[in-house]
Amino acid sequence: MKSAVETLNPTRVRLTVEVPFEELKPSLDAAYKKINQQVTVPGFRKGKIPARVIDQRFGRGAVLEEAINEALPKFYTEAVTEGELAENVLGQPDVDITEFNDGTELKFTAEVEIRPTIEIPDYSGIEVTVDAVEVPEEDVDTSLEQLRDRFATTTPVERAAAEGDVVVVDLQASIDGKVLEDGVASGVSYTIGSGQLLDGIDEAVTGLEKGGTATFTSSLSGGTGAGQDAEVKVDVTDVQARELPELDDEFAQLASEFDTLEELRADSRKRLERIKTYDQATQAQEKVLDALIELTEVPIPEKLLASEIETRTHNLEHHQFPALGLTWDTYLEREGKTREEYDAEVSEQAVKGIKTQFILDELVKTEKLSVNQEELTEHLMRRAQSSGMSPEQFAQAVVEGNQVQLLVGEVARGKALAVVVEAVKVTDSNGEVVDLSDEEEDEDASTEDAAEAASAEAASTEDADESAETAAEDAPEADKS
Repeated sequence: MKSAVETLNPTRVRLTVEVPFEELKPSLDAAYKKINQQVTVPGFRKGKIPARVIDQRFGRGAVLEEAINEALPKFYTEAVTEGELAENVLGQPDVDITEFNDGTELKFTAEVEIRPTIEIPDYSGIEVTVDAVEVPEEDVDTSLEQLRDRFATTTPVERAAAEGDVVVVDLQASIDGKVLEDGVASGVSYTIGSGQLLDGIDEAVTGLEKGGTATFTSSLSGGTGAGQDAEVKVDVTDVQARELPELDDEFAQLASEFDTLEELRADSRKRLERIKTYDQATQAQEKVLDALIELTEVPIPEKLLASEIETRTHNLEHHQFPALGLTWDTYLEREGKTREEYDAEVSEQAVKGIKTQFILDELVKTEKLSVNQEELTEHLMRRAQSSGMSPEQFAQAVVEGNQVQLLVGEVARGKALAVVVEAVKVTDSNGEVVDLSDEEEDEDASTEDAAEAASAEAASTEDADESAETAAEDAPEADKS
């Protein structure tokens, strides 16, 4: 077999392959064997039909077509390997048979997208500004109020319900006069004004006493009536006043391990500072990544971009919409944009995701970064926690879905971005230099997490980045000319 590689553009090549007819013999034998098992000819046992009879009955062309389709992936893989493209091939090839006659050599071309060659520029001159880590007293006050709210007590009252009260209600949702099977709930506790139940319920129950009833219209966000307007009947079975504990040393002892309110307040400040520090690291990662993308020329493979846009739109339409009870019309209305604006936005996001992966993968190579078992395990634990699964369940899902290398890629890209951030100048809004390389151990994990999150936009691109061998196994049948 002979092959040659022609570069069509920075992200696409054409392989021209010539295969002597003798090299098709194993595939021809396999084709006869396969057809033997599928057809029946009177006078011959199944599987024992001579080749000449198959040619006579079903045509030599059918055998050759079967043989070629069986052989093409193997010859394509060999050509990719010979052309030293195995690590750069993206997706499936477009195969075209240009010349073939029985007994003569097979000639075909295969056009396929490849990773572009990327030159990482000198990024040491990048400078970004991030928010300073500042915790105003109001934030500490808000944090303590939220904690205080968690320790509130309720007392039944014989009066009309008002904002801030807790009402215990029975609900019944109907559409077109028919009660929904999953639209009935009893004994639901709801704090008026919290906005955590149904639109319209606050107005309906405010002013009602125990035993009161009201109806209101609300758009359902889930269940069998998701996305539809329903008439909701609400019966108030109890009205309770909420009482908040006093903010004093006694409360600090009740709500925490501290003896005094001042100690609890200081701990709340430290916790908020840690959150702000994490947010600052995330902001630095994102701004540095944007600056690096701006500096780096990255050609975008057209088919890969189209596939990425299709994947993102499909996930939104078929996974997120049903879960949220949305349609395209209600989603676009909620977001305040047109479909054209959505398409432009998702295209921009997809381009950024592809550029992110290409740039960070190139950095992984140039910086010779690797991922050890401990780093992979830590990342798996964090991903499991964020997904609401146990580490064991998440690990099993990763293995069964053949996603281990995808996780390895996420960690490696996170480390690559962290390398860049450590090399550039990051200052806060107060003009102070921010050193993200000297964090405590727990903050190191937060910084790495931020890097991984910044590169996660490219995760679905990883699925399209197949090896030549994998692509060949599923290569489509050739178009014949």
